[in-house]
Amino acid sequence: RMWTALLLLGLAVLLLYVRRTRRRNEPPLDKGMIPWLGHALEFGKDAAKFLTRMKQKHGDIFTVRAAGQYITVLLDSNCYDAVLSDVVLLDQTSYAQVLMKRIFSLNLPSHNPESEKRRAEIHFQGTALTQLCSSMQNNLQHLVTPSEMGLKVSEWKKDGLFNFCYGLLFKTGYLTVFGAEKNNSAALAEIYEAFRQFDKILPKLARTTVNKEEKQIASSAREKLWKWLTPTHLDRKSEHQSWLGNYVQQLQDEGVDAETQRRAMLLQLWVTHGNTGPAAFWLLGYLLTHPEALRAVREEIQGGKHLRLEERQKNTPVFDSVLSETLRLTAAALITREVKQDKKIHLSNGQEYQLRRGDRLCVFPFISPQMDPQIHQQPEMFQFDRFLNADGTEKKDFFKDGVRVKCPSVPWGTKDNLCPGRQFAISAIKELVSTILTRFDLELCDKNAKLPLVYPSRYGFGILQPAGDLEIRYRIRS
Repeated sequence: RMWTALLLLGLAVLLLYVRRTRRRNEPPLDKGMIPWLGHALEFGKDAAKFLTRMKQKHGDIFTVRAAGQYITVLLDSNCYDAVLSDVVLLDQTSYAQVLMKRIFSLNLPSHNPESEKRRAEIHFQGTALTQLCSSMQNNLQHLVTPSEMGLKVSEWKKDGLFNFCYGLLFKTGYLTVFGAEKNNSAALAEIYEAFRQFDKILPKLARTTVNKEEKQIASSAREKLWKWLTPTHLDRKSEHQSWLGNYVQQLQDEGVDAETQRRAMLLQLWVTHGNTGPAAFWLLGYLLTHPEALRAVREEIQGGKHLRLEERQKNTPVFDSVLSETLRLTAAALITREVKQDKKIHLSNGQEYQLRRGDRLCVFPFISPQMDPQIHQQPEMFQFDRFLNADGTEKKDFFKDGVRVKCPSVPWGTKDNLCPGRQFAISAIKELVSTILTRFDLELCDKNAKLPLVYPSRYGFGILQPAGDLEIRYRIRS
């Protein structure tokens, strides 16, 4: 009897989902052919390809069904800020809690992203940022010495560019932000290795599509990282580590136990280090495969060589344009909100739509504005001067249908939810690339090599990662 009742209940729920129809003023509804599952497989396999197809079919707003959830996708970039500014009816915490549990085995019921963001802003801006950048520069210079790299001066070494960039920037960032293992190369290498194993499986953990073997690899990598990231194990005494000390203090004030604190450290490690290495890879990869861009950046770096770090990074319009173009092509985070109550939203053309309570709202800046051909000519092409005016100054004005686009690229989030550590991330990427271009001879093993394709399942999780690598050889200059 119990099984019959459960079966009937299941069928009733399924029928409820199948029966959903579009109400007046709601976005176009596309449930897909498979009951309950809908478009989940296609969405998870390659979100960019799927959502581009849906945009061509339905326009700038539509609702799709994916594994029982109804997701409204908004692709009108000029109204992102206005819509997402409502943090009451559009909640960002509940889905974040789900992902924390799935990816990091972490449960923080009293997690407050707003207060965390405010704390981060204190420590990643102003004089604190200057100190962090100075520390980061010192750590990087230490890591590129011949002894640390296990290289004789002028001796050539082969590597994959992705591994080279990700490894160097991860270790630099780890020493700077987490402050431990200063003189322990073996420990740093072990931490990076475990982090990479975990990071590779992260999208599957988020979508709960891991197989048994992947589950074991992720679990083992997490255990290793938790061991290294025990708060007492980390150096929080020095001034530039105050963000970490402050964060641990916040967790303790919220009554979070020691085990959960360790797990929260891994979340912070990924948030602070999961995107800068891949971004540096793409930036260097585009430069190595576009000689004209490489020449222009080298000349600019050479011109500012005598300046202090702060000054050196300020007046670099060509480098900044290359970075902006790299992020336009590779920053692909999905911004997600839970709809708490029925809510009316307005598109930039004045059209009005109703969001339904219990649905999820997604914004995907990668498709719009970043890959919109009406905003960026030949959007799939790398153009190093796309963000430069003819006089060499930064280009800010981009248009669509004669209307100025508020943001031609959204790599750091929307206006009310900008990444608090963005300036530090930009500084780290630029410093790594500058250091490599000035301290190393670096070249492609195959002069005609092309950048690898992206790993399609990474759409939605920040900076894209390559499905292959770019083989390089390098040596430290005498």
